[in-house]
Amino acid sequence: MDYVKLGSTGLDVSRVCLGCMSFGVPARGNHTWSLDEESALPIIRQALESGINFLDTANVYSDGTSEEIVGRALADFGHRDEIVLATKVHGRMHAGANGAGLSRKAILSEIDNSLRRLGTDYVDLYQIHRYDPGTPVEETLEALHDVVKSGKARYIGASSMYAWQFSKMLYVAKQEGWTRFVTMQDHYNLLYREEEREMLPLCADWGVGAIPWSPLARGRLTRDWDDATARSETDEFGKLLYRDQDRKIVERVAAIADARGVTRAQIALAWLLSKPVVSAPIIGVTRPSQLDEALGALAIELSFEEIWSLEELYEPHRIAGHI
Repeated sequence: MDYVKLGSTGLDVSRVCLGCMSFGVPARGNHTWSLDEESALPIIRQALESGINFLDTANVYSDGTSEEIVGRALADFGHRDEIVLATKVHGRMHAGANGAGLSRKAILSEIDNSLRRLGTDYVDLYQIHRYDPGTPVEETLEALHDVVKSGKARYIGASSMYAWQFSKMLYVAKQEGWTRFVTMQDHYNLLYREEEREMLPLCADWGVGAIPWSPLARGRLTRDWDDATARSETDEFGKLLYRDQDRKIVERVAAIADARGVTRAQIALAWLLSKPVVSAPIIGVTRPSQLDEALGALAIELSFEEIWSLEELYEPHRIAGHI
């Protein structure tokens, strides 16, 4: 396993991060395709034994049951001091006026709820899942700073938003002397590269590590365009992210994969890994073979010509994934 620094921090993380949205009680939340605990535990164990030390989940994944499964897995066969554990806050966790968002009340309540479900005293990376226009950024940032100073989180990160929003939060934190974001979990893959315009240059300038979600475009980059999966048939959010014109990029990925004798997923991940600002793509798997496949991408180095071939067909997209 290769390890890199997470952004400009001194924290070492595996070159790929195990995304845990795939794990959770299917009847809880809207992820009907997620794996229950019996099916999830072997995959988490496989990831740890392969050298992956970076795991990412969120309080909203399967109504908190993803955190519970991850927590029990780490208690059974993980070594907490060796694990970089990340979770997120923002989405709705209960009914009522304060059941979601990034108010001080929500953040301080939800960090305690996440720690209880995870069965740990702290998380290594606590991330805001989205931007909250209804809460002053000063309130959010000071609350996150207090979470870190209380020892409940080691670092903080953010996820999909506009670059101007992230820039505002970075500058306010610096001005006030509060804990600064060290990661940006953004929507970035061969089918959606709008982050290259403003967000990724901003991250590079500030030393923020990118940890992209959906690096395989929800599986679109791994199969023929018209093929469907149990997830794609029920993933209403995913249907908003890509468009039929992206088919030609999928076909180009397939051509390069065939020429190399590797899988499409490995080519798509190798492309992401070639980007200096990317610390670790977040990979979601539901089968052990998918994890092996992702790890195989670490050994692939694309040529300049291959990278150009993959990128030349891209056409601008409408901004997607910020809500």
